[in-house]
Amino acid sequence: MEFIIIIISAIFVNNIVLTKFLGICPFIGVSSKVETAAGMSGAVMFVMVIATLVTYLIQTYILVPLGIVFMQTISFILVIAFLVQLVEIILKKVSPTLFQALGIFLPLITTNCAVLGVAILTMQNDYNLLEGVVFAAASALGFGLSLVIFSSIREHLDLVDIPKAMKGVPIAFIVAGLLAMAFMGFAGIV
Repeated sequence: MEFIIIIISAIFVNNIVLTKFLGICPFIGVSSKVETAAGMSGAVMFVMVIATLVTYLIQTYILVPLGIVFMQTISFILVIAFLVQLVEIILKKVSPTLFQALGIFLPLITTNCAVLGVAILTMQNDYNLLEGVVFAAASALGFGLSLVIFSSIREHLDLVDIPKAMKGVPIAFIVAGLLAMAFMGFAGIV
């Protein structure tokens, strides 16, 4: 039952983008096409889950025993940077079109605060390894869900007659705010 609560909470109630406001750069930057958003979601999910797994092990078996927990942030960033490089190499060989579509945003996963935030939140919430991985996967699903919903709305907005001053980023921010308010409706679930 605890895993179900973690999953529902991470996807809907405490959505990493819409309630914690982490990962806004790719949320705005890669959300113009659903296909690109889905690819970014997959890449972020891979990095987020593996990073949480590795950072949990580093925290538990290296930083805490050595009494150097103050090195948490820098060590987590190094792990995330390594994993993003790994994803970049894999995507370049497996799907060059997705690699081109993600462009500059793929290396920006390294500095995506959602990935680092989930790794740190796993430690702050005192999750064990399995709970941390479930939390990371659910947070990545929540990130992907909000990104795909937002990108589909943005694709539709390109077809709608919008005042010139509101086209592009202004209407995107308004839609993001409305989407965040919609996700706030889930607050009483968990």
